[in-house]
Formats: sequence, structure tokens, C-alpha cells
Amino acid sequence: MKVVITQPMLFPWVGLLEQIMLADVLVNYADVQFSKGSFTNRVQIKEPAGTRWMTVPLEKFHLGARIDEVKPATNVDWRAQHLRMLEQAYEAAPHASDMLTLVRSVYEADYPNMGELALASMRAVCRYLGIELDRKFVDSPELDIPGRNTDRVLAIVQKLQGDTYITGHGAKNYLAHAEFEQHGIAVEYMNYAMRPYPQLHGVFTPFVSSLDLIANHGPAGKQYMCPQTLNWREFIHE
Repeated sequence: MKVVITQPMLFPWVGLLEQIMLADVLVNYADVQFSKGSFTNRVQIKEPAGTRWMTVPLEKFHLGARIDEVKPATNVDWRAQHLRMLEQAYEAAPHASDMLTLVRSVYEADYPNMGELALASMRAVCRYLGIELDRKFVDSPELDIPGRNTDRVLAIVQKLQGDTYITGHGAKNYLAHAEFEQHGIAVEYMNYAMRPYPQLHGVFTPFVSSLDLIANHGPAGKQYMCPQTLNWREFIHE
């Protein structure tokens, strides 16, 4: 049983979608502290002049607030701003209309917090690309597991009876890998393929929203995803 635990991300990059594809269980980790500068409320898009951040402004943000407590701003029309940015950036893309329809479908609803908005964007992208998410989805508060960092992650994987924990690169600095192995759980790091695909506006970059892939390739964009992992020892020594 492969377990992935991830904070919700706004229209995430392809690397996170590859991680979701590998999961037997996907844990939405929104009851943790919101990090300023994270991908929960912002993502890069590609314009003729280069990459640019598309950010959801926050309402009265204070340090220490959890992702599921932080609220999107209501005093600015960021939805319209985002749609204008995307229309201008991708007007020449063959599937721009699909991409804009997807974003509008997410933005037509109101959300109680930033975590719910980011999660809705992830669900919409997965549905469009035919990536199964709903049947394997678990919200971390449902598991009722306290703690933080390695201890909590390990307890979550154990409760879900996982034998493999698949993580992104950020865990390298805090995860107690050997402790997972002592409990019979293998730790695998994403080996992001970052497979190039025909893309507008110059040299290929993988570090942009999956909206870029959709605008350029529509549903066929899934063919450019190559989910794969490395054992933690191999990853650490690379």
C-alpha cells in the first residue's frame, strides 16, 4: 500500500500529479501550519516574457495559522485577474479554452479556506487528465492523529497500513528514514521525470502549473507524465 501525504496546492505542477498517480492512498494534509511562500496559494505560469507567479491573496493572514484556517481575500477580484493573466499568456495555445473553462469551474464557487480552494483545483486538474484521486482520498483530520513532522507522518502511514511512503524532496531534511524502515515501511522519493513537452514561450520549463500542460496538449497531456521513485538511500546519495 503506497501512501502519499501532501499539502493542497493551487493548480499544481506536473510533479505532484505524478505523485498522486503512484498513490494507493492520498492524504490531504491541510491541518498544518501555512507556510508563506508555499504553493498552497500560488503557482507559476509561463508568459512570453518568462514565468510569473499567479497568487491568491489572503484575508488578514497571521503567522501560525493552519492551511485550513487561512482564507482567500474578499476585497480584491483575484479570480478575474487570474483569468486575464491566463487568457493573455495562453491565447495561442491549442487547448486554451479547455484550460480556461477548468479554471472558471473552480473559481465559480466560494471556499471557506485556502486549503479547500487549492484542493478543488487539484481535483479539477486530476478529473480533466483522467487521474484517479477521489477513491483514494483521505483528509488528515479524519485520522485523528496528533503530533507533527516525522512522528505524525509515520503514525498516519501506520494507521493506513501502508508499506511504502512516497514523498517529495522537501522531506529530505527532516524525515527519520531509518525509523520508517524499523516499522516495516519503505521510504521512496519522487524521481521527477520533468519530461519536456511542446510548450509556448521559449525554452521548456517543468516548474509551472499543470494548467500549462492542459493549455498546450489538452487531455493528451497525461502521456507526458512518467511517475517514478528512488529509494531514500539512493536519493540521499545522489
